[in-house]
Amino acid sequence: MSDRYDFTYFRTELRPPGILWVTLDRPERRNALTPEMHDEIAPLFARIATDREVRVVVLTGAGDKAFCVGADFSGMQDNLDAGAYEDGHPALMHGSVAVVRGQLAVPQPMIAVINGDALGLGATMALFCDITLMADGARIGDPHVKAGLVAGDGGTVLWPLMLGLNRGKEYLFTGDLMTAAEAAGYGLVNHVYPAAELTAEATKLAERIATGPAVAIQFNKRLANADLVDRVNRVLDASLAMEALTFETADHREAVRAFLEKRPPKFGE
Repeated sequence: MSDRYDFTYFRTELRPPGILWVTLDRPERRNALTPEMHDEIAPLFARIATDREVRVVVLTGAGDKAFCVGADFSGMQDNLDAGAYEDGHPALMHGSVAVVRGQLAVPQPMIAVINGDALGLGATMALFCDITLMADGARIGDPHVKAGLVAGDGGTVLWPLMLGLNRGKEYLFTGDLMTAAEAAGYGLVNHVYPAAELTAEATKLAERIATGPAVAIQFNKRLANADLVDRVNRVLDASLAMEALTFETADHREAVRAFLEKRPPKFGE
C-alpha cells in the first residue's frame, strides 16, 4: 500500500476504519532524528489535522529496537565545528516550538506504540500522544542532561506534570531511563504488552476508538488537554531558550567529545 502522504522519513498508511499508522522510518539509526527528519514533523502533524478521513492516529517506530532515540548525536560535533549555534538557534527556537504545538493541535486522538526505546524528543512525542502502549522490553527517558543540555523540547513540560514534581525533577536531573514496568507503575504509560502482541493490541484499541463518536472524542481530548496546553504556553519558550544556552557550554562540548571517544564525560573540569 502506498503512503498516505509524501514524506521522506515518515511512512503513513490509512487503514480501516480511518486509522492512520505513522511510522518513524530510520531504523538503521534507531529512528534518531536528523535536522531534515525533524523538519518534517510539524508539516506531518498539520497534514493529519486537516485530513477528514483520519479518525485515530497511531505513532510508532520502524524496526524492533527503538521508537525514537531523539536527536542523532553523531551530528552534534559537526554542528559545533561549523558554528551552527552562533546565529541564535533559530531552528531550535522555531522548529521545536512548531513540533510541540503542531502535535497538540492534532484534533484526532493519538496512540503511541512504543515498540522500543523512546528517548529525548522521542519520549516527548510519545508522551504528547493521548494514550501510550509500550513493549515490555522498551525503555523511556529524557537524557538531555547527559549531553549537558536542558530538556527544552518538551521534557521539562511533561515529566513534572506526569510523574509529580519531585520525581519528575529526579529524572530530569539524572537522565535515567525507566523500564516499561516502571513507566506503567508511575502511570506514565497506559499499558505494557509483550512485544509480539503490541501491534495487535494497538490495532484493537485504535479500532474501538475509531468507531466511536468522533466529535465527542475530539472534544474530550481538547478539554482534557487544557492544563497541558496551559503548561506548554507557560514553559516551552523559556525551556527552549535555556536549552539554546546550554548548547554553548563547556559541559555540552565535553559530552559530545566523550560520546565520540566512547568514554564517560567529565563535567565541570
